Amino acid sequence: MMHNPVKRVAAIHDLSGFGRASLTVVTPILSCMGVQVCPLPTAVLSTHSKFKDYHFVDLTDHLLPIIEHWERLNLQFDGIYSGFLGSFRQIEIVSDFIRRFRTKQTLVVVDPVMGDDGVLYGPMTPEIVSGMRQMISLADIITPNITEAAFLLGRPMPELMTEGEVKRWLLDLAELGPQIVIITSVPDQREKRHTSVYAYNKSDNRFWRVTCTYLPAAYPGTGDAFASVLTGALLQGDSLPMAIDRAVAFASLGVRASFGYGNSSNEGILLERILPSLQMPVQPSSYELIEN
Repeated sequence: MMHNPVKRVAAIHDLSGFGRASLTVVTPILSCMGVQVCPLPTAVLSTHSKFKDYHFVDLTDHLLPIIEHWERLNLQFDGIYSGFLGSFRQIEIVSDFIRRFRTKQTLVVVDPVMGDDGVLYGPMTPEIVSGMRQMISLADIITPNITEAAFLLGRPMPELMTEGEVKRWLLDLAELGPQIVIITSVPDQREKRHTSVYAYNKSDNRFWRVTCTYLPAAYPGTGDAFASVLTGALLQGDSLPMAIDRAVAFASLGVRASFGYGNSSNEGILLERILPSLQMPVQPSSYELIEN
């Protein structure tokens, strides 16, 4: 098989016809970063689930035929990147996909999309949480928000956490298998109206933090944007802290570019306005190394 001239990622997410989330965020971001996206859609929705009365088409029964065709074609991927999975069976299928297609060079990123603001999303069940806890053992990198981290660890959602407590959670999640653990949306105790992204890398036993200003708005798909830029940056050869910094900066820029308009936040960030920023020279970073 000829070497692929650009990096190639299998993107396992749902597809919404309206509302910037999942594959309609993942695909343009990674494409803009020079990565070929091979979508493996888990479902098709008329809109994402923040809208009411959306039409939903479950593609679980079609995943295996697609995967088997890819296997017959001997497709190889530089990255495998999964997001929202709506059933335990989908988790089983995607876990098997990772085992079948990963090589020593494959970057496996699992965004365990399950909930936010201390609660699980509607279709999530304890069985799915348990399945996701097993699936992250196959990942190189996981990117839960603070709510998802709590459910993965089976712990109550705290109102505030000290930095020491966040580090303990990072270590405990790393013990479940992933090499790198990133927790997003952690309220910053040092400064009001700020949130932080924390990361831990087992290979060098280092902790990292990137902090940004909080704006009082919630845009669906922001987490997808963060994880997509992170994945693209790592495939481009960025270090872990630089990749996190770029992902935080892009997601923050998206919120700021969208916040001043009267559009419903359910439409997502104005992605089209900020995509060109991904092709600009890398800016000086604001990441911090946290002492052990």
